[in-house]
Parts: sequence; C-alpha cells; structure tokens
Amino acid sequence: MKHTRITLAHGNGGRLMRELIRDIFLDSFGDNDLSDAAELQLDSSLIKITTDGYTVDPLFFPGGDIGKLSICGTINDLVVSGAIPKYFTVNFFIEEGFEISQLQQIVHSMKNVAENNNISIVAGDTKVLPRGSVNGIYIATTGIGTTAASHLLLEQVKAGDRIYTTGTLGDHGAAVLLARNAFGLSGPIESCCASVLSIGSQLMQQRLIKFMRDPTRGGAATVCHELIEMTKLGIKLYGNRLPIRTDVQSFCDILGLDPLYLASEGRIMFVAAKEWNPAAISNDIIEIGIVEDDHNNLLLETNIGGRRVIPELESDPLPRIC
Repeated sequence: MKHTRITLAHGNGGRLMRELIRDIFLDSFGDNDLSDAAELQLDSSLIKITTDGYTVDPLFFPGGDIGKLSICGTINDLVVSGAIPKYFTVNFFIEEGFEISQLQQIVHSMKNVAENNNISIVAGDTKVLPRGSVNGIYIATTGIGTTAASHLLLEQVKAGDRIYTTGTLGDHGAAVLLARNAFGLSGPIESCCASVLSIGSQLMQQRLIKFMRDPTRGGAATVCHELIEMTKLGIKLYGNRLPIRTDVQSFCDILGLDPLYLASEGRIMFVAAKEWNPAAISNDIIEIGIVEDDHNNLLLETNIGGRRVIPELESDPLPRIC
C-alpha cells in the first residue's frame, strides 16, 4: 500500500478499498477470498455466511433507518451470493445518552424485516460506549443461509453476456445525502432500502444467470469495476437505458455527482447469457449493458453514440453515507 494512514476513501468500495483488502487482510488471513459471503461445508450441507457493519448519517432517512438497513443489507449479501437467509446475529454499539425511543424504533424495524423474510435473529451483544465515541449507534450483523444457486460462477462470464438491474439506481445514496439538509435542498427522494429475497429467489432458479451483486457502496460503477477486475474483460453501459429517476439525476447534477457511484440498497445487478429472456422473471428488469472482450475499461455509450470512460472510484466526493 502507498498510503501510511487509513482515509475515508479506503471504505468507499473503490480501488483503495480493494487494495486495502488485498494488501492487508488477504496477506494476513491466507487464501480465502474474503468476499461478501463465503460458502462452507457443514456435514452434508452447504451454507453461506456473511458479516457486515452499519453506520449511516442520519440514522433515520426517507424509506428506512439504520435498523432496516442492517437487516436488508445482510439479507441482500446472502441472496446475491446464491443463498436463502435463515439465521442472523446482531451486535449493537450504542452511545451513552442515546434515546430509548429511537432504539426501540430501530429494533422494531429490524424485527419487521426479519419476520417478513422468515429470518430468525438468534444471538447478539450490546456495548454502551462513552458519549462521543460513536455517532449514536452502530450495528454489526452476521447472517447464515442455505446455498440455493451453486451455478453462479464468475468464470462463466464471457463477452456477449448482458448486464441487468432489477430497478432504479442511486436512490438510496441520494435520499440519505438529501436527508442531511446540508445543501439547502429538499425533495421527495426515498431510499430503495429493501430486501431483494423475493426477486433474488427467482433469479437463482435461472441457470443462464452467472453473477449477481447488490450495488451498495460505490454504486453500479463499482460493481462493474469489480467484475472487470475479476474477469479481465470490459463492460459497456448504455447511457440511454440507465434507470435513474429524474429527481435523483437532478439532485446529482446540482451537486456535480454521478448517480452511477451512489448506493442502491434494494437492487440486484446481474450478468446473464445473451439468450436469457428477462420477461421470464419480470418486465421491470432492465438491460443496461454488455460484457466486451476488447478492453479492460468501463465505458458509457452516450445518447449520440460516443463512448466515455467511467473511472474506478478512488476518493469520496462527499461524506460517506454508510
């Protein structure tokens, strides 16, 4: 690593985070790939396990709160790895002076999401820290699920495969940033924070689907760069097909942001063979790009037929949202 100290950019999902994982964690923890979810053999069964930490400012935002975010995020990491979530553990790091009513609201959100997705929260821990040590509350989770789609193999991805998304992009990132009221802006943007278990379970049954990810930290662009790094292929996105809400695009235009880097917390991006028909699942699935073999870049095809490079995220244009 070139850096001598950790920066916020080391946590944004982009190049510096990838280098941190490779040069520090993988170097110490061996040959495991340390992906979002790992597959383990337990007697005669295959299970998947994931772990994550959650911090967001503000703790409550249009469409959700940190509690909903933590359970949905853990569900989604398991689902895009090809697993059905079953059992979770949760850890709370609570600042002294935090309001009990807010804690109850957060825990209730977690309970609702877990129950609606047939998930049992089976263990946990609580730490109370001195005032000023944390920003209200942090949550850490571990999720275990049963493997349901072993055919999701990255090595099967090839040129000509199509890239899809299950919904609009960048809603969560825009909603959280707007909720901070730091820019003198207001609007009706609501987070897409939700479980993807329902649509994900259907996608798992499609043998022509090869790769799934949830475009959270670093957004859709970072998912594409991750795919490029692992396959050594290229990706072209169709600018006129990207499902970005008008209000999200307008918000980004005002602040000079690119919605392709903003988080979506209730969406799946996936790669499927070119012969796969999205109508087999839902008319809401949108084809947004294609895998190419003539470069190792992420390109955006503009409305007039030109192409521009979408670089890998390196620094945070604004304070992080998670």
